[in-house]
Amino acid sequence: MTPSSPYDPDSGVKPPPPAFGEPAAQNTGTMDLLMDMELPVMVRFGSARMLLRDLLKLTAGSIVEFNRSPENPIEVVVNGRIVARGSAIVVEGNYGVRISEIAPAREAWSTGSALDAPPGERREN
Repeated sequence: MTPSSPYDPDSGVKPPPPAFGEPAAQNTGTMDLLMDMELPVMVRFGSARMLLRDLLKLTAGSIVEFNRSPENPIEVVVNGRIVARGSAIVVEGNYGVRISEIAPAREAWSTGSALDAPPGERREN
């Protein structure tokens, strides 16, 4: 072990992770590749469960009622996980979302995200 290298690979002790906000030198190239990935982003106004017989009865003009009131924020879902909440807006004739709440990364990607609970009823993981 040299003075310039505090990590001795033969000791079996792993070096400490980089400080928060500082990428590991060997992972920088991998992170750059990942940053260019496209992910599906969806918004969810609510959800409902319906019997198959009721689904088959749907026609143009049918109304499907969701389990969420219009006052509740809509959810921004990335890769099947809720990552944020906000309100629907119109931008140059297209729908958009004004983000009002972002899930902490750890909660957004873990099963049973804290944001999966209705607003005002946050769960602790």
